[in-house]
Amino acid sequence: MNTKTLIDPYDTLLLDLDGVVYLGREAVPGAPESLREAAGRGVRLAYVTNNASRTPAAIAQHLSALGAPAAAEDVVTSAQAAARLVAERFGPGAPVLVVGGMGLRVALRAHDLRPVSTALDAPVAVVQGIAPDLSYGLLAEGALAVRNGALFVAANADATMPTGRGELPGNGAMVRVIATATGVEPVVAGKPEPPLHRESMLRTGSRRPLVVGDRLDTDIEGATNAEVDSLLVLTGVATPLDLLTAGPRHRPTYVAADLAALHLPYPEVGRIGQGWACRGWTAHWEGGALVLEGTGEPLDGLRAAAAATWEAAGEERADEGAIRTALDAVLSPRSRPAGVASAR
Repeated sequence: MNTKTLIDPYDTLLLDLDGVVYLGREAVPGAPESLREAAGRGVRLAYVTNNASRTPAAIAQHLSALGAPAAAEDVVTSAQAAARLVAERFGPGAPVLVVGGMGLRVALRAHDLRPVSTALDAPVAVVQGIAPDLSYGLLAEGALAVRNGALFVAANADATMPTGRGELPGNGAMVRVIATATGVEPVVAGKPEPPLHRESMLRTGSRRPLVVGDRLDTDIEGATNAEVDSLLVLTGVATPLDLLTAGPRHRPTYVAADLAALHLPYPEVGRIGQGWACRGWTAHWEGGALVLEGTGEPLDGLRAAAAATWEAAGEERADEGAIRTALDAVLSPRSRPAGVASAR
């Protein structure tokens, strides 16, 4: 019997924040307790976020207030990755136009770059990150600078960001203003692109990291790009249907309801006949549709279904219609575990 917990092989957790540790200003239920337990076992915690609006110190203060163990040096932001990218290309003292908030300015200054606010300062680069008070005037200055030849860097390309009120427009949506106005696509520093993972590894010195996230197109793809293991938690953006219809680059190593799974043995998903099994569930494809049968923890059914569906789909995305009926039956409101979203 496997008595090892999911976290055992790893020395560092590279944790996304929004949708994993908190939603808006409130903690995901149980997340701080799970993180304290991980830290108590000697696992390094690194909070790796695509959000570039706040400083590491402000993020650490928020985490600490929620009960999660965190110091400023434990926070790795896309702003830091963007600043390193610009600094390595242009060197100290270079003027950089900031289309964003204080998090970007602090990160740039840490690399001896000079934040500016107008295209008249002849910036060598424009760095854009989400900020709640982002104005048309600042976007216009950014567009002018990019048209004049400045390097265009986006802290991240997330189209949305999860909050307690639902998904709101993210930096990826706002970046389209300058990209559309200039015809120039930005270099992206955040997940899933390599700069933020590189920044995380430089800051933590990790040898065996586990990426933990709630988004397939940033967290999980970023882990795939870096060739490291990943855990998808269903407390944020991704739904069970998203998981089963994921393409190869968006398929996590593990899937769990929330961070509590870190401290439990991960159930084996194994071959059985022409399908796959996980504890009390079996899944196989028949007549072009997913057949999912069993009893017990619905999440185990989801794990078996993922293995069967990804095998059947190969390098393609599975068809939603061939999955939805079986998945909805398993994840009905009566059987759905706490924290797991509906199939949709």
